[in-house]
Amino acid sequence: MDPRQLVTQEFWDARYASADAIWSGNPNDKLVAQVADLAPGTALEVGAGEGADAIWLAERGWRVTAVDISPVALERAARQAAEAGESTADKITWQQADILAWTPPSAHFDLVSAHFVHLPKAQRDVVYSRLAAAVSSGGRLLIVGHHPSDLETALGRPNLPDWLFTAEDIAELLDRDEWELLVVAAPAREAADPRGSGERVIMHDAVLSAVRRQKTQS
Repeated sequence: MDPRQLVTQEFWDARYASADAIWSGNPNDKLVAQVADLAPGTALEVGAGEGADAIWLAERGWRVTAVDISPVALERAARQAAEAGESTADKITWQQADILAWTPPSAHFDLVSAHFVHLPKAQRDVVYSRLAAAVSSGGRLLIVGHHPSDLETALGRPNLPDWLFTAEDIAELLDRDEWELLVVAAPAREAADPRGSGERVIMHDAVLSAVRRQKTQS
């Protein structure tokens, strides 16, 4: 496969259409760990997929803009939100967008979250810089991805090292005068083998959590 296909609407529509569910339906554990204690506000969820993270946020009072390239995924996510109840569904705006060409509003969200949104480095740096710019004063940026060390353990991931990143890679995009780094880590987790062996394997995630410093009144 041409790796460029991995960032197209056609690829993701076909993948979501291939099964009734692609993901577990549970929110990402790093989102739960990093956000559960925050006061709800406005959130941007990028790469929303089937909506588990957006629904989890909405159930806790966040008003969520959930963005994905695939209309197939967003339709499924909207159905899941409706099943969760009107009070949850009403807090989520589902938005189809290609993040390579889309720029979120500047300094607009109390939380910007992206889990496992992988791109070639040149494009990744542009996209994640835009996401960081969308965080409001005092707001939180949470970026989680597959760590490059997973390639070394033959977990069946595509051999695209340029697409994986460390938390330090994302931290380099942030001006330290504007950001306080809360978490820059590569924690291990146990998960089902992506190759379908039925075994449990150890993976590592790149986790970057940072808060935009509040501007002081002069």
